[in-house]
Amino acid sequence: MRLPDELDAARLRAVLWDMDGTLVDTEPYWIVAEHELVESFGGQWSHEQAMRLVGQALPTSAAMLREAGVELEIREIIDRLTARVIEQLAKAVPWRPGVRELLDALRGAGVECALVTMSERPMVERILAHLPADTFRAVITGDSVSRGKPDPEPYLAGFAHLAASLADLEPSQCVAIEDSLPGATSAVAAGLTTIVVPNAVAIPAELGAAQWSTLEGRTVDDVAALLERATSTLAGQGHA
Repeated sequence: MRLPDELDAARLRAVLWDMDGTLVDTEPYWIVAEHELVESFGGQWSHEQAMRLVGQALPTSAAMLREAGVELEIREIIDRLTARVIEQLAKAVPWRPGVRELLDALRGAGVECALVTMSERPMVERILAHLPADTFRAVITGDSVSRGKPDPEPYLAGFAHLAASLADLEPSQCVAIEDSLPGATSAVAAGLTTIVVPNAVAIPAELGAAQWSTLEGRTVDDVAALLERATSTLAGQGHA
């Protein structure tokens, strides 16, 4: 197996982004939709229950809402939640601090980006409409994978789409940016150096992801330096 310090493998070539909670702070929108749906069936939805859904695949979240008393099929729950979030997005897109600036800087530096989200295509399109058309070379949505986060499939799919157009791309040349435990678990399991910017819930340090309090003020050099440190550590372990 090739070590990360060979053939400039530590050079940052791609960043794979989560969307909800990372790119945009839509978690409050999802929680509103969950509360309304559960209460419409005479149930109650606690803050603790809502936090359990953060970063989960939509079918998983829908199954948990059924357990809370929502008497609808999984597909209908997903559609109802998504429609309600889209309604709220029509009023305001709540960008996370520093996100658009870092996306612009990455594009200017020639670093490709992919979007890896558990939201489905109709909602994702609403967000993408507010960004330059060439922001993401690949877009992986929850309805395009069979196993959602925390399974590595979404990030493996994102990497595969990037690798199809970027010659000799290696996972060691990529960074994932996440906010949730399911998402960060997915990215780490896919072999990606991962940055967590916690939003709604705290992320345990033992996961092995770097933790930044915000993306505000962060630069391409910051991301590249983190990748270099991570790959150097792996190289040292390989020589041990």
